[in-house]
Amino acid sequence: IGHHVLIVDDDKDSGELLAEYLAQHGIACHTAQNEVQALELLEFDKSIGLLLTDLRMEPHDGLHLIRKVRESPSAALPVIIMSGDAGVRDAIEAMHLSVVDFLLKPIDTDQLLALIRHELNL
Repeated sequence: IGHHVLIVDDDKDSGELLAEYLAQHGIACHTAQNEVQALELLEFDKSIGLLLTDLRMEPHDGLHLIRKVRESPSAALPVIIMSGDAGVRDAIEAMHLSVVDFLLKPIDTDQLLALIRHELNL
């Protein structure tokens, strides 16, 4: 099972900052800026053990990406959603897609780190 985290955020800086933070705490990351890149990485990189995705992205949002993942060979992948402005409907939809957690931005990095370590059994 993979121990890498795939961070999907259409804000490149924000994704890279998060990857850097996690790397400093011993968690290897890959970043993608959209659904196409993310699905490609998931298909070919078996080191990925967790998906951390932003909710608001263009052209497809994080929920759309998660639905695609749930229909793929990576269907069992644990997923954490980050959002700056999530509504109740988003949260309910996320629950239906069996996400591990729904974190509001600004992200509590300690909470995120604990969650990731737990999910990856680190």
